[in-house]
Formats: sequence, C-alpha cells, structure tokens
Amino acid sequence: MIRNWYLVGIAVGFTAFLSVSSLPYRDNFSDLPGPYCENIGCCDERQDSCSVPIMGTLCYCDDFCNYTRVDDCCPDYWSHCKGILPPPTTTTIATTTLNNDPQQLTSCTFQERTIYLGNKVQDNCNECICEAEGKLLCDTNVCMIDPNITSVINRNPELFGWTASNYTEFWGRTLDDGITFRLGTLPPQQFVMSMNPVRRIYDPNALPREFDCDAVWPGYISGIQDQKWCGSSWAISTAAVASDRYAIVSKGKEAVHLSAQNLISCDDKREQSCSGGHLDRAWSFIRTYGLVDEDCFPYVGRNENCFIKRQGNLLQSRCKPPLYGNRKARYGVGPAYRLGNESDIMYEITRSGPVQATMKVYQDFFTYNGGIYKHSDLTLSRRQGYHSVRIVGWGEEISYNGEQKYWKVANSWGRNWGEDGYFRIARGTNECEIETFVIASWPRVDRKIQLANEIPNSE
Repeated sequence: MIRNWYLVGIAVGFTAFLSVSSLPYRDNFSDLPGPYCENIGCCDERQDSCSVPIMGTLCYCDDFCNYTRVDDCCPDYWSHCKGILPPPTTTTIATTTLNNDPQQLTSCTFQERTIYLGNKVQDNCNECICEAEGKLLCDTNVCMIDPNITSVINRNPELFGWTASNYTEFWGRTLDDGITFRLGTLPPQQFVMSMNPVRRIYDPNALPREFDCDAVWPGYISGIQDQKWCGSSWAISTAAVASDRYAIVSKGKEAVHLSAQNLISCDDKREQSCSGGHLDRAWSFIRTYGLVDEDCFPYVGRNENCFIKRQGNLLQSRCKPPLYGNRKARYGVGPAYRLGNESDIMYEITRSGPVQATMKVYQDFFTYNGGIYKHSDLTLSRRQGYHSVRIVGWGEEISYNGEQKYWKVANSWGRNWGEDGYFRIARGTNECEIETFVIASWPRVDRKIQLANEIPNSE
C-alpha cells in the first residue's frame, strides 16, 4: 500500500497537529481523545496498514510516520511507541491575599513552584511568563538538550547502540545556538565536492581490524580541545590534523601544536571566523602562508585581531619558527587531497596519521555520552549543521545487534563530552555523511628530516 500523503492534513482542526514545526510533547491532544497506537499495538519499522481513522483521514503508528515532510503520527504515537511524554499541565490557578489586600491575584504552577502573575521563569532554553487566568505562556524554541530524547535512548541502549547525557554546558541553550556556535563548518562548494579522490595501491584485506593513532604514535597526536561557543571546528580540526602529521612524518623531531586561532583571526578574506569556514580554503591558507604554533597565537574562542603578518620574520612577532629548515618559514603543508571510501581512509591513516572529516550533526548528537553513535529517529527538529572532526582510528565491537564497525573520532567540545572528548560512530555506512568528504595534506617537513627518516617527499 502506498500512502496518499495528500490526504494528510485535510481535516479541519488537524493541521496544527500535523505541522512539522509542532513538537509532539507541546500538546496533550486532549481534543483528540484516544487511544490510537495503544489499541492497535504496532510501532516498529514501516507498516502501512498500521493506521487509524481520525478526523476524516488516517494517522499512523509505525516508525515511518515521522520520517516524511508531513508528520502523520497518531496523537499517542510519541508517548506509547517512543516513551516521550507530554509535560505536566502548568495552568493551575491559585489565589492568595497579600498585605490583607482582598484583591485576588492569579498565579501559575511550574514544576511545583508558584509563579505569580507577570513573573517569568526559565524552562530549559525557553522563557515563560505567567499571564491572566493562570496560563503559563512559553517561548517555543527547540533546545540543544531534550531530556525526553536522553531518557528514551538510555532506557533502550541495546536498540540505539549508544547512551546519552543532559550536559550542563548545553542546558538552557537553543538548538540554533548549538548549530551556530558549536559546529562551524560550511558545506563544501560544488567544485570541491567534484574533486577526484586519490588512489593508492594496497591490499584492503591486509588492513588491521583495529587501529588507534594514539597507540601507534604515542605522544604525537594532538589532545582534545574545546572550541567553546565559537563556530570554529573548521579551524581546530585543520590545525590539529596538520600538527599530528608534522609529528608523525618527522618522527617527533618537528612535533608542534599549530594555532587554530591563526586561521580564525588571519584567514579573514574568505572565511567567517567564529561563524564558520570552508575546509579547502583553510588548507589553502596554510599552504600559501603557513601557521604559527599555539604558544605564539593561543586559542581564545572568539575573533581576535591578527597581529601576525602573513609574511615576514616570525622572530619579529616573538614566535618560534620551525626547528629545522628555513628559520624564517612558517609551518606549511602541501596541496590537500580527498579520500574516496572506507578502506582508502583506513589505509591513509595507517600511513600518515589522522584525517579530517565533515559530518552532519542533528539534535541528538549533542547528547552523545558513549557507545557507537547512529542518528536516532527521536530528533524532533529537522534543523542540522555541518561539523569538522578528526578520524584517529577504527575498530569493531560485538553488541546486541551483532558485530558493529566504528570510527574513533576526536571532537572539539572538551573532555567532559562523550568518551573523554572522543566519540565512536558507525563505519562503512556513511553515517551522518562522515565518509562523504574526508581530506588530508602532507606537512612541509624539512627534506633533511625526511631523508633521515626514509619518508617520501611530501611535494
């Protein structure tokens, strides 16, 4: 049976229920008494016959009902099938007398607290005000952290494969805040996406089942950073991958922590600082001008003035130049190149170190606490953004759903998030588009070091 989506929403008075922008738990649907899904008992997968007549049309109870552009779930789908319950009613009316004033004052009840007429209260990322007749009127922002999503995932870890957390730092922030200030990678331009991946000659069957850059190159891999409330993942991941590869290619002789702030503040003609940037342009800037080290230009998580000239003697800026080679040079790289598929990415990491990936981030990712992440169907907003990260390894894990392959990825939200700042995400299925645009570059390590280490020239 093919659903006739044109029928959905025809009924008068049902349109608001079907609106994608309407979150299910904002209304208890008291005007649409049920039960619906509770009676017919089908919630899993796609079952087109799992429908109930309602207001002259049909609503559905299967997993597919909230995948379309028109939400045609039955009123009790979220509570019965997903365990997402509506908040308690907050329109309790109370009266009191102050200073023996006989005039009755109306108040509202919010989480067992009394809110008097005209007073405001904060509900996560939304501000509420108590209005006449005991009605608590609230903003309708979608928040970064939704405790309903966290609760459902943690009650079903074997189903989702990962656990969630209500992070204090993200609580009270809107989803728009998270996408704007905690991500910060602009989608690659079309001509960049058409760049042909490099091809290597290797045996895919010889690749190890597990690999971790930290274990293979101890002391060479950059630590976890916190980008703070600055959309700078484009700069942090670029500088970190370049730093890792300088240390690996030079075998520790040119180990350096390169400055992401150098990119944020100085690449100001083609990038947008804390409002986002393009990865190809970031690598082009390093190739043309090079970067300084972190001590010279430390990260502050905001757009600082660029005090370093693009060319000239670093010593004049009180910055340390590279230990080897041209003492007036910056830390540069060769042309960036793209990697095409899962095994190409794995081979590249074993040969040269971490690579940079762009992924699509949805609301539920902000709550990730541990496990192998896959985007859930609990996200109630279609808002999403792009984020840049470092893939530093991979592995396999036996779970309730059988053998699961994953990437080990370094994030830039500090060590209190995820698995000590890292996360694992499903590998080989292009989860959240993480395998769509993966790039890397060779560092311009001095040729004397390369010859001494028997490493091929990067140019």
